[in-house]
Amino acid sequence: MKQMKQLPYLAEENGVHTLYVDDKPFIALSGELHNSSSSSLSYMEQNVWPHLRGLHLNTVIIPVFWELIEPKQGQFDFTLVEGIIKQARSENVRLVLLWFGLWKNGKSSYVPGWVKKDGLTYFRACYLGQITTDTISPLCQAAVKADRAAFKALMAYLKEIDGEQHTVIMIQIENEMGFLNSDRDYSNEANQQFSKPVPNTIGDIYGKSGNWSEVFGEEAGEYFMAYHYASAVEQIAKAGAEVYPLPMFVNAWLEQYPWRAGSYPSGGPIAKVMKVWKAAAPTICLYAPDIYLPNFAEICEEYTASGNPLFIPEARRDIVSATNVFYAIGQHNALCFAPFGIEAFLAPIDPNSDTIFDPNVLTALNINMSAFHLNGTGPYLAESYKLLGNMLGIIHQYRGTGKMKGFLQNQDSGCILSFTHYDLKLSYKQPVEGKPISGGLVIELSDNQFILAGIGFSVEVLPKIGESAKVGYIRIEEGVFEDDQWIRGRVLNGDESAYKISVKRSASALMIEAYKYE
Repeated sequence: MKQMKQLPYLAEENGVHTLYVDDKPFIALSGELHNSSSSSLSYMEQNVWPHLRGLHLNTVIIPVFWELIEPKQGQFDFTLVEGIIKQARSENVRLVLLWFGLWKNGKSSYVPGWVKKDGLTYFRACYLGQITTDTISPLCQAAVKADRAAFKALMAYLKEIDGEQHTVIMIQIENEMGFLNSDRDYSNEANQQFSKPVPNTIGDIYGKSGNWSEVFGEEAGEYFMAYHYASAVEQIAKAGAEVYPLPMFVNAWLEQYPWRAGSYPSGGPIAKVMKVWKAAAPTICLYAPDIYLPNFAEICEEYTASGNPLFIPEARRDIVSATNVFYAIGQHNALCFAPFGIEAFLAPIDPNSDTIFDPNVLTALNINMSAFHLNGTGPYLAESYKLLGNMLGIIHQYRGTGKMKGFLQNQDSGCILSFTHYDLKLSYKQPVEGKPISGGLVIELSDNQFILAGIGFSVEVLPKIGESAKVGYIRIEEGVFEDDQWIRGRVLNGDESAYKISVKRSASALMIEAYKYE
């Protein structure tokens, strides 16, 4: 009798979270599609899959749409979902599905037409003064119930067609939810609930009691919305998990200037309200930052500080992503890295395109093309994914051991990483327009042997502070990995190491064996 493989799941071991797929540890080297690409199977065949094949992805993040799955209430059509899964299998990649249900980027643009047309049953959130918006209120139980039914039907269908193969490994529920242009919903229902005492489950976390304003002061509106969005998501996620318990997560449009709720979606799962989300939505396994801001390392730190696994479902589309992926995996044990709009990274640019990525438009607007030229980003990202994809077994072996560390160029000239018997001095190359920044990861294979993988840096092995010994090199090799096996290239024991052990400005790897002498 054929033994069934366990469903994909997350497990915490020694403080490090690991995603398991088919009972093996898995890191998603991924990319997320543009919002509308997966709404047409023929478009996917002609304009998406051909441009993904050279990127060395092992996973693709793809939206599925409530409005297309349930065009008439209670009548479900999974033709599109089935087709996407079949296409992914033929491309030999896994999928993370994004459930575009009630909320996408703070709005309700992907709900079915029968929901949009019935504003009485599925009431909208309001601005101050009862001004109606196009965002359905998270306090509207009729809307949550309808979304829950559709999501449950989706999960039942996934179990039916994918319960053995596990092409779909995770589910994101909604997308960058929250309320825009206001700190909270001012509908009648919301106003009534806002004046009531904060639920004990939330008040106990903060050691306070009273209504929302008394407990949270000026930020009461945002915490109120966080609780109600999280409560709605929990109803949806729990119903789906009861049928088919894939790992489920939510993503966040990050808090940013001008730092006022509503300038970013108020109530979304940003770091400062994560305690509220965790209390109200226990079915959710992680909180994922969409990182478009430049302070990448700081955000990674913020979203792992409370034991949250780092999963990046949307990352910048410019060339820094080719370096950032090394840092996210090496320093923060990231489970996923996925630049947005991935199908454009190796696609030919259409000179007649009316998108912002048309080079003629960028030139006319005096915008630096190197930052947006995805055909420049694509080859660098592909090289990074190829290198990392062939050494994932090594990476898994050292995750959480303290023997793997990441580094990333910011405003400084370099850094020093401390290991058991040596310190490694990493010096960053000066930034060059159109080239990735410096960064990478280091793995201490043994007391004297290191792997370095990344982009644009030089390395010097130093003795520990206070030691009188000098450091020499037994062997310095450049090379690649193939199925976790090191394949050496040149041996750099001549001038290349006498003056500077350097890594070029695209994904590269070194194996260094050092020794000490007096």
